[in-house]
Formats: sequence, structure tokens, C-alpha cells
Amino acid sequence: MLTVNTNVGAMIALQYLNKTNAQLQETQNAVNTGLKVSSAKDDGATFAIAQNMRGDVAGYSAVKDSLNRGMSAVDVALSAGQSISDLMIEMKQKALAASDQSLDTASRQALNEDFQSYRDQITSIISNAVFNNFNLIDGSTAKISALASSDGARKITVQAENMNLSGSIITITSTASISTQAKASAMIGTVEASLTNINGALARLSSGGKKFSIQVDFVQKLSDTVTAGLGNLVDADMAEESAKLQSLQVKQQLGVQALSIANSSPQVILSLFH
Repeated sequence: MLTVNTNVGAMIALQYLNKTNAQLQETQNAVNTGLKVSSAKDDGATFAIAQNMRGDVAGYSAVKDSLNRGMSAVDVALSAGQSISDLMIEMKQKALAASDQSLDTASRQALNEDFQSYRDQITSIISNAVFNNFNLIDGSTAKISALASSDGARKITVQAENMNLSGSIITITSTASISTQAKASAMIGTVEASLTNINGALARLSSGGKKFSIQVDFVQKLSDTVTAGLGNLVDADMAEESAKLQSLQVKQQLGVQALSIANSSPQVILSLFH
């Protein structure tokens, strides 16, 4: 039937052209963003899952930062403790030398001055062993904790070690000296015990630092795995999208031509009135 009021062919051609244009828009968006699901409009369920996964990845980033801060605080404490351990070895050497009964007074006094200098240096090292306002060897804090999970529910904790003079680890007092042969002889055992205690504290701190390090590696692998899964979920296959883009562009051109032909068909009616 020929009619000028209703052009069924044009309506059908327009429907297909609109569908092609919508598909072309989706493909162009995938090419532009690199994502086959870039918004909830594309696929609400997939987008929701992807957003949850992005939240997990962001959480893992915060966890890594927390663990790295904790690990750095432990590293600073370990460096300070190692320096103190080295000083203790020097102090033992001075005490042992000063315990020699044949030593003259001037030599013993020189050894005592070195000994006291090392003693005071211990206090200086302890007070400066600070990272991010945490000092794990001066007794100001009992422990340091870091995040271990993206939801914040789990934490890793490392106990602090009090290395202050006159403490349970370093039993040497802040006024200790080796000014006499008797004091020097007694000091040898005190320094040896303190050195053993320090090395034990360093071993404990080292074990705690390893907990942070192991968790950082695990969280990084977990973050990489989730990121890869997220990519599989929402990333566009650019080779596929490129082929689809060219196909749809051809379909669009053919659709325009089909619509043009359908729109011109009513003109045939004019020939009936000539």
C-alpha cells in the first residue's frame, strides 16, 4: 500500500539506525575509557561488584602504608639498638682495661672518661630513635600496631623494648663509672649482662619487623590479584572493540542510506498524478 501518512519502511529503518547508534555510542565509550563497564548505566550489577573491589584495593593501599610506617619505626629502633650494642662492646673493653691492677691512675682516668662518654651516648641515641612520633626503645610506648586487613579488623603488633639506663635491659646506671679498679672489675659483668639483654631485645624487635615485612608482601600480592580480577571484570578488549567500532560505523552508514531510501519512497506516489 502506498501512503503519505504512514511510512512503515522509514520507521523500521529509523529503529535499526537508532539501535546501531546506541551500540556505536557504547563502543566509542569503551574505546575512550578502556572500560566495558564504566558506569552503573552500562551494567549495574557488574559496576557494583567493581566498586566494591576498588574499595578493597584502596583499603590495601592504606594497609601497606600503615605496615610500612610500622616497619620503619622498628627499623629505626633496630638501628639505634645496634649502635647501643656496639657501644656496650666498647664499654666492656674499657672496663676490662681499667680492671688491670697494674694500670696507673692517669690511664684509668682516661679510660673512665671514654666509658662515661659511651654511657652518655647511649641516652642520646635512645632519645633520637624516633619515627613518626614513635620511639620503641625509650619506654614511652608499649607497642606499635599496624593495619593487617582492608576492613581494619585485624592488626599486627610489635612490642617495644625499654633500653634506658638503669632499666631491666641495660642495668648500667646513669652515673656508672670505672674510676677505680674495683668498680671496673664489677662493671665487666654488668656490661656483659646488659649486652646480652640488648641483643635479645634486638632479636625480638627484628622478629616483629619481619611480621610487618611478610604482611606487606602478602597485601601487595593480594592487591595485585584483586586488581587483575577487577580488570577482567570491567576492562574492555580493545581489539574486539576496534573491530566492533568499524562494523558499527559501516552499519550506521548503511542505516542512513536505508532511511534515506525509505523516506524517498512516498515520492513514487507523485508519478500516479501525472
